[in-house]
Amino acid sequence: MFNFKGIIKIMLFSASLIAFASCNETKKETSDIVEQKEKSIDSANFDFSVNPGEDFFKYTNGNWMKNNPIPDAESRWGAFNILNLENQKKLLTLFEEAASGSHNDPKWKQIGDFYASGMDTAKIEEAGISPLKQYFEKIDAISSIDDVLKMTGEMASYGMNPFFHFYAGADDKNSEMMVASLYQGGLGLPDRDYYFPKDDRSKMILDEYKKHLGKMFVLFGQSKEEANKSSETILNIETKIAEASSTRLELRDPVKNYNKMLIDDLQKKTSNFNWTLFFEALNVEKPTDIVVGQPKFFESIAKLIKSVPVENWKIFFKWKILNESAAYLNNAFVNQNFEFYGKILSGSKVNQDRWKRVLNTTSAALGEAVGKIYTEKYFPASSKEKMLKLVANLKLALKDRISNLTWMSDATKEKALVKLEKINVKIGYPDKWKDYSSIKVIRDSYITNIINTNIFEVKDNLSKIGKPVDRAEWGMTPQTVNAYYSPNMNEIVFPAAILQPPFFFPDGDDAVNYGAIGVVIGHEMTHGFDDQGRQFDANGNLTDWWTPEDASKFNEKVKVLVNQANAYKIIDDMTVNGELTLGENIADFGGLTVSLVALNKALNKNLESPQIDGFTPLQRFFISYSQVWRQNIRDEETIRRLKEDVHSPGEYRVNGALPNVPEFYQAFNIKEGDKLYIPAEKRAVIW
Repeated sequence: MFNFKGIIKIMLFSASLIAFASCNETKKETSDIVEQKEKSIDSANFDFSVNPGEDFFKYTNGNWMKNNPIPDAESRWGAFNILNLENQKKLLTLFEEAASGSHNDPKWKQIGDFYASGMDTAKIEEAGISPLKQYFEKIDAISSIDDVLKMTGEMASYGMNPFFHFYAGADDKNSEMMVASLYQGGLGLPDRDYYFPKDDRSKMILDEYKKHLGKMFVLFGQSKEEANKSSETILNIETKIAEASSTRLELRDPVKNYNKMLIDDLQKKTSNFNWTLFFEALNVEKPTDIVVGQPKFFESIAKLIKSVPVENWKIFFKWKILNESAAYLNNAFVNQNFEFYGKILSGSKVNQDRWKRVLNTTSAALGEAVGKIYTEKYFPASSKEKMLKLVANLKLALKDRISNLTWMSDATKEKALVKLEKINVKIGYPDKWKDYSSIKVIRDSYITNIINTNIFEVKDNLSKIGKPVDRAEWGMTPQTVNAYYSPNMNEIVFPAAILQPPFFFPDGDDAVNYGAIGVVIGHEMTHGFDDQGRQFDANGNLTDWWTPEDASKFNEKVKVLVNQANAYKIIDDMTVNGELTLGENIADFGGLTVSLVALNKALNKNLESPQIDGFTPLQRFFISYSQVWRQNIRDEETIRRLKEDVHSPGEYRVNGALPNVPEFYQAFNIKEGDKLYIPAEKRAVIW
């Protein structure tokens, strides 16, 4: 999908756990699907030749890693991927049923027509880029800077944001209201730092990106000479945008990225950018006030728009449409798009099967319509009941931890406990479903359906500006294998799709479930108190509710996690970025700590018996946690994620987090001299 939904999720939700053939060919591809019941802990996955004190990740997952090579279409393969594949198989059954036309229900027809349009490769090949002709003609008609501004707004209306993202988001300092918001964007590469390479691989990626730009313009119809000029133009513009962009680390500071001002004041700061023209083209009323994420970025963009020739902007706009649409067009575009973003950036060898790609796009475009039929068939009420009980137990455990902290004052503790008590919990699916009936879905044009759903999403989102926050709304669909914490809403959300093995075993023992989904629950709760989440109060407002002394102590304590991560080598001399991954590392450590307390309560402090398959409950807790993060990953993907991802690699989430947990030493007799041993005085102690 285009960037619109993704950027809104990034803005609204600070942290989350973890985005060709015909229909007949699809059935052939999936005919060998066999349902298998997964064991909660399978000793066949272990490598018992590895000392758990040397590498617990390999000890618990070594044989699994040997026996589960990365499929050619993937850049990594692990527990999340396997669960997602199982989820895709379930959705495929529903989508093929919908596409058969056997249902009269309008939402089934929408889903079926959307999916069928993506699977009809003959029509897609025949159409080529003709469905986009009207957009390119509008770009060709641009003749002035005012026209550039109008086109910026028009492209935003169908989800292709050329320079930045404009959306309705909860006001960080008035969390009951939605406010107009601006956030930096405009880059074709995943991060600003790619434009300023400092190593051979980064230089290679930038060079390959330039080649990719040229190849895409050749497919568009330009001569090779014209395409090379176009690629130079795009790269020059994007480099200037990158220069103005904040780094990922700078974007983690919620205070620096909250700059509320009157729209008239923004106009003065960005005098070259006529915001009235932008809003008129976007077909929204000009807001009175607006939250500007990165003011200097917008000042730079305003200057850039005036300094670049109009003809160059026309090339830039065409690139944005091509880039956003390429994955949904004919094979030539799809293959070239994958060649760069799949092979070069992530190391995947072949593209995913078409049915998976179309399924994922359909699921995202008609999210809650799909979610409704998915949960009706695949999400039992009993799973929700068990999750509610687990969450309640985790809340009590975190309450105990906060109450007994020796480094936090009573004044801050009192407010922290209020915030904990007010955390809202959403499990499975929304209480009310989004209505997609106004979206026109046809079987004749896949890309048209995608654009129509994006127009719907943009309009729906922008209609909320100036209105109260809808606290019943979800930021993920029920069929998403993930979870999140929202600081503005002060809520934790667990979609139905993640409540399956290896995260949640309906018939599993407590130790296994507390080690997996229990830690996930604790992880998301702890996000409310990590380096970002702690800056929001119980009502979701960005405010300083800590005493200065407590804030100072907290910052000192989390430095231990930063230093540990910075010292952990992943590939050659490349280490985890402790500052970038701090929030997730705090949440992992907090989730382990809190879930372990909850398990201790659930088992009446009896963590040593009974043994199951030779492992005590305490051992099974840590094993269960480790197998959640098992994976094989390509070097290219690892390197990319070390640069871009706020989450640490799976290996570090195990070997980096567990040595800070005292009970880990007890469970596996970790002793001085073992690689994972950390002296007690040097371990992190936070929650």
